[in-house]
This record gives sequence, structure tokens and C-alpha cells, in this order.
Amino acid sequence: MTIDLSRYNRQMLLPGFGEAGQRRLAESTALILGCGALGTVAADGLARAGVGHLIIVDRDFIELSNLQRQVLFDEDDVAEGLPKAEAARRKIARINSQVQVTAIVDDINHTNIARLAADADILVDGLDNIETRYLVNDCAVKHAIPYVYGGAVGTTGMACAILPHSADGTAWWETSPAGSHATPCLRCLFPEAPGPGENPTCDTVGVIGPAVTIVAAFEVNEALKILTGNLDRVNTRLLNLDLWSNSITQLDIGAIRESTNCPCCRQRRFDYLDGEAGSTAAALCGRNAVQLRHRQSEGGNAGLEEIAERLRRHGQVKVNEFMLRAQLTDNGQPFEVTLFADGRAIVKGTDEATVARGIYARFIGN
Repeated sequence: MTIDLSRYNRQMLLPGFGEAGQRRLAESTALILGCGALGTVAADGLARAGVGHLIIVDRDFIELSNLQRQVLFDEDDVAEGLPKAEAARRKIARINSQVQVTAIVDDINHTNIARLAADADILVDGLDNIETRYLVNDCAVKHAIPYVYGGAVGTTGMACAILPHSADGTAWWETSPAGSHATPCLRCLFPEAPGPGENPTCDTVGVIGPAVTIVAAFEVNEALKILTGNLDRVNTRLLNLDLWSNSITQLDIGAIRESTNCPCCRQRRFDYLDGEAGSTAAALCGRNAVQLRHRQSEGGNAGLEEIAERLRRHGQVKVNEFMLRAQLTDNGQPFEVTLFADGRAIVKGTDEATVARGIYARFIGN
């Protein structure tokens, strides 16, 4: 396809960009992991900037409550019942017909992440849970793919660019003429996943749209720097914001890798990618239910009373020292979630692991 560069005129005027940078974008592929609040803003920004190929992966469908912050969707998409990835593909085709969009409706897990990322020049975070982020981080480090991390919930958000250290030091950002630009990985910053219910989710505490927009805009900005080869411009700090308390800080994380023995980028262990860490799912025969077990939280305490308090606004909840049971509704479908103190959960109302994980991530979180 012949590229009409005139639409990118204002962008090409930027220092370090120009026609060469624009053509690099046109030849690049970005894998957008999740197409909710962060993912739609990121996809919109990358498409308008002229990234040549976007691969958008999401397992979910559009609901009315998404429209408050998920910028690629409208009421017609809700009425049509479209998957988020497909609706995003259609909308981007009207925004920039020069961009190729591949829509994949699937659950991101250790069996498919390497295949999804095989042709990607960068991984862009639009995820809703830390476990899948650890999985993406494993993939980024093992295969030396840049990864832009971002997360937003409530009125808060975090983001940073990750240029992982490769096993032999041959990643292109490690061999650039200006020297290595490699950074700590996500597990350098957050070595262990929180236990079930320890982190709030958008479905339990809400989310304000501007926090999403700022975090996703940061992700797009860093992705454009990386894809155009402007490595000296990549932000080496962790963005941390709380818009309700008027706090925006950037934390210097450059030296953190050297002060830790990161299991991923230093020990080269890829526990999540190998399926050795994270949750496991098993359908319970004849019960229309799926059991989820989080390996990292075995023997821990799920904070049942605290989780119950958050869930009461969504349905009836019973709790004691051993377990809680909540009657929840998602997109008009009823589910019963039973959470045990060791983090194990049973999601009743489906025999599909993907659906059960989605309910768990939305209402319990990790």
C-alpha cells in the first residue's frame, strides 16, 4: 500500500521524527493486549500516528458501562453485541484506512502469548490483572520484545517503558551506537503478585476516565519513541499518579535491576510463560462451575471481610472466617463466586475457564 504521508505532517515536523521515523512506524507491528479502557485509547493513538499493523487481542464483549472510558466504542456497538477486538477493528478502519488491524477474540494465556507476539515489534499493555502482565513480561524478556506497561484503577495509574535485557546482550536497544538502553523488567519492580482481593479492580472501586487517558497516552508516547528508534528519549522512570489527590510523580527505577535478583530478567526463569505460576482452572463435572487456584497465594489469606465489603454493592454476599459466597451478575448473566481463604475460588454459572477467569479478574482481582 502506498502511504499518504500528508496526514502525518504535524507529527513529521517533530525533532527526531521526520519522514524516516514515519516510515519506520508504517513498517511496525504493535500487539495491543486487551481492548478495554487502556487498550482502546492506545489503539486509537497508535492508529492515528500511523503504526502500520495493529494486532488487538481481547476476550470480552462491549457493555454499556464501558462507554464512560473506552473511546473506540459507541451505543451501536453495544446494541450489536460485538466483541471488543472486532468493534475496535471496524472503528480504526474508519479512522485510518492505511493501518492494517488484526482482531483476535481470545483469552491471553501461556499457551498462546508467544504465538501472538511472534511478529510484534512492541507489546502494549491494555490488561486488567497483574498475573497476565507477568506473563507478558516473561514473553518480552525471553524474546527481547519492548513492552510498555500501564495500569489504571480508581483515580490512580502507573506506567513505564520496558526494554528488557536479552540473554546475550544482542537486543537492538543494547547494541545501539549510544550504548545500552535496557531497563528493569516488570518483575524487578513488582517481584511478587498480590494475593486475591488485595488489589482493587475497576468493577469494585470504579475508574475515572482521565486517569486511563493519561496512562494510555504515556504508553503511546513511549511506543512511538521506541518504534522510531528514539531510544535516548525513552522515559526511564515509573509514572505514578493519583488525580483525586492531585499527585503526579515519576520514580527513578534505572538502578533497581542491579539491586535485585529478579527471577525473570536475571535468573532467566519464565514461570508464568512456562505455566508454572499463576492460576490454574478446572471444570467441575456436572456442576456448571470452574475452580480457579492461584499458585502464588496457596497458604495465604485472601482478606475475605475486605473483599466482601467491596462486593456487597454488586450483589448478596455471605462471609465467615473460611469462605465468602457472592451472588453476582455480569452482562445480565448470574454467577455465584465462592472464595476460600487460601485464594482458591469456584465460579458457578459457567464451565468455561476463560469466562471464569474474567469474572474473577473483574470482581476479585489479583
